[in-house]
Parts: sequence; C-alpha cells; structure tokens
Amino acid sequence: MTKKELINEFDKLQEKYGSINCNSVYGGGLEINPRLCLVFINPTARNIATNKNWKGIRCQWLGTKQVWKFLTNCGLFDKDLNNEIQIKKAKDWTPEFCEKVYNEVKNQGIYITNLAKCTQDDARTLPNYVLEDYRKLLIEEIELINPQKIILFGNQVSSIVLKEKISVSNCRKHPFELKTNKNKYNCFSVYYPVGNGLFNSPKAIEDMKFVLNI
Repeated sequence: MTKKELINEFDKLQEKYGSINCNSVYGGGLEINPRLCLVFINPTARNIATNKNWKGIRCQWLGTKQVWKFLTNCGLFDKDLNNEIQIKKAKDWTPEFCEKVYNEVKNQGIYITNLAKCTQDDARTLPNYVLEDYRKLLIEEIELINPQKIILFGNQVSSIVLKEKISVSNCRKHPFELKTNKNKYNCFSVYYPVGNGLFNSPKAIEDMKFVLNI
C-alpha cells in the first residue's frame, strides 16, 4: 500500500472503532529506513491532532509531555526542544511547532506510530480484536518505511504484533524476528513508559539504550 492508501484505511477503522468526535492519528518521523520504529498502542485524546478542527500534521503525542521527556532521557531527542515542550501548554502547540517537533524526530532517524490509530474519548484499554484488525495495516506500514529495528511498547502490543504471548518482564533485551512478505525485522519488547506505565520508565530507558548500542 501507499501512504495515502494506508491513511484511507486508518480513517475507515476510526469510524468503526474510534470516537465520532476525534480524528485518527498516523505515524510520523523518518519515513525511509529509520534506525528505529517505535510502536505504541493507540492515540490519546489529549493529542491535539485528534481535534476535528486541527489543521496541522496528525502524528503521535502532539500536545503531550511524557513521551518527549522519555525520548530525551534515552538520548533520542533534543534537550532544549524538550525543555520547551515541558513548559508549553497543549493549547499553545501550533501546527508550526508540531512540524518542528517531528523534524527533530526525523533528524534522530526515528519513526513513531501506534498499532491502532483509532482515538477514543477516554483512556480505556482496547480489546485484542481491535488491535488484531489493525495488525495487517501496521505490517504494511512497517514494510513501507523499512526500519532497521522495531520497538514494541508493552505486553499487549508485543503479543499482537509478534503473534505470541509476550511478557516484557521475561524478555527484556531479547530480540524477536518479525517475518513479513517482504523482509525480516528485529523487534524488541520494552515496558510501556508513559501513562500507567510511567513507573517502568527507568527500565524502558535502560532497554532502549541497550537496543541502540547493539
């Protein structure tokens, strides 16, 4: 699929699984052979790009703080830009500032996406069948960008993508091979580092640094 075709499919699944009040949110960053593809679970409604009136890019974590602090602590984001993010209110994120943030993501050689692109009104956990419905599209997305390594955040994302029961606590720093029709990719399961998983952020940072150095 092309990027445009993927976006069309993501928007169809937003209508099926997401809130009628929200936009779906797509991946962003370096779209050709990034060194890392980071796969989170699904968009947060706190992302300003989920607003139906939003005119800027529709990428992950816009208007939020925790992920950018996490990436900075991993050595994967500019410290000065993160400091700017930490003092900026969500309402002050302009389309131009969002472009600036994702230009830094691109410059770091990273692509950030979610397994599911559907936004809910709240932070409810998505059932497996919804994530499984997105899996084929994620594989298409991965093949399109062709990353060097893939980071799967959390047990649920890891289990769905790899099609086996995964517990991050039992497989830290262990590579998994994801085979697609076009390629093979090295994947690593890492603790979810934000939201309810914030207390695991130090372990996630340790594992991210390990992956970067192999």
